[in-house]
Order: sequence, then structure tokens, then C-alpha cells
Amino acid sequence: MSALDDVVLFEKVGENAALITLNRPEKRHAVNGAVARRIDALVKETEADDAIRVVVITSSGGPTFCAGADLSEVAAGRGSDLSTPDGGFAGLVESRRAKPWIAAVRGSALGGGLEIALACDMRVCADSTVFGLPEVKRGIMAAAGGVYRLPRQVPRAIAMEMIATGEPIDAARAAHFGLVNAVVPEDQVIATALDYANRIAANAPLSVRESLAIARAVQETPEAELIDRTHRAVMILMTSEDAAEGPRAFVEKRAPVWKDR
Repeated sequence: MSALDDVVLFEKVGENAALITLNRPEKRHAVNGAVARRIDALVKETEADDAIRVVVITSSGGPTFCAGADLSEVAAGRGSDLSTPDGGFAGLVESRRAKPWIAAVRGSALGGGLEIALACDMRVCADSTVFGLPEVKRGIMAAAGGVYRLPRQVPRAIAMEMIATGEPIDAARAAHFGLVNAVVPEDQVIATALDYANRIAANAPLSVRESLAIARAVQETPEAELIDRTHRAVMILMTSEDAAEGPRAFVEKRAPVWKDR
């Protein structure tokens, strides 16, 4: 196992899900260059692997999901290593991903930790989790997606409060404002996220990808363009083998066998 494999673990779970685990508990799973490079590589590997339909990202335990940037690396002049050309911060927040990602958050998700979670399509957290962007308390800003993704995810006034005060919110409040999909006991976080992953993976992968591509673009795309993109996606789907398999499996009262084409 290489040093990169040590700091970020990877495993396939079942037939169609992947689990990526940040593994620097002694550093509160903070992002250094090795973490960023490994996640960048895993994004590309999972996108290229037809067997993987959903990715769950978590950390290996402790009081923090991810402490964001490893400040000792920044202090040593290696801050640029915490991003990759294709993935941005942590090799993830600016990456191009067609497949759904789910953040399984145990412990606090502050700063870059929250930004990693915001880069995912869904979030499951522990009932003890807190979320926040404390960057303004340190004279910096949440530039890895926090300042523009958070206002898209929660009501504007709540996002402005979190960004401008730097104060965190707890799991219950996060759920109330739609920041997370589920709040569960800490020992159930990963299992709950994988349950979501399995339910997604049971669906036609081409349908999931085409649907998510449009859903992700809703807030910054005019309705006329969304209509046009939807029509194009429908044409792709209706000429696919999976579009024929779904109704056929329903009529035959069996589970569909997706071809992803």
C-alpha cells in the first residue's frame, strides 16, 4: 500500500458502490497534497469504472469529518499542493463528475470539510455533527465552494448568517434548512449513506446521470435552456437499451438488468 493509499482509503461496496475514506485521524483528516492527489485520482477512476454507479465519501472517525486545509502544509509554503488542476481543493470541489456522490459526515464539518460535503449531491450526518464556515474569523474566505454553494443549498438569510458570522449550526438546524438528507446516530451514518447509494444504484445509471446533470444546473440556467437540455436528454434515454428494459422488467415482474446504454 502506498502513502497515498494510507491517507485516503478506497473500497468497492457491493456491486455498484464505492466508499472513499479520509484517513488522517491524527490531523483531523485535514487535506494535504497526498490527500488531494489521491482523491483526484479516485474521482477519475470511479468515473471511468462502469461498475461503480455511486460514490460515498467519509472519514475514518474521530471528532472531525475533515478539518479542511492542513494549515501546517500552508505554513510550510505548500498550500498550492492542497488543490489539483482538475479537481480544485482536495481534488474534489471543482472536479467534473457525472455520477452521484454522497457525503457521510461523522464529526464536525467546518471550513473545507463543509465545502467537501457541499460538493456532493447528498449528505448524511450524525446527530452530533456541526456545520460551519469559520473562515472570516481567520481573515480568509470559504473559496473552495462555500461562499457560492451554501446559498444554493439553504435559505439565503441562513447562508449569509453562516458566512458572515462564521458560527456553525447543529445537525438539527442543518436538517431543518435542507442541508442534509438524514440525521442519524453516529454509528449509523455510513450504513445510511450506503443505503441511499444502493437505492440509487438500483436505478438505470444512464437515467440517473442525465437527470442529475440537469438538476445540478437548475439554479444557474434559464428555464428555456433547461427545457432544451431535458428534451435532448429524453432523446438519449429513449433510444437506449435501458429505456426498453425498464418497462419490460415491470411487465415481467422482475428486477431490471441495466446495460448503461
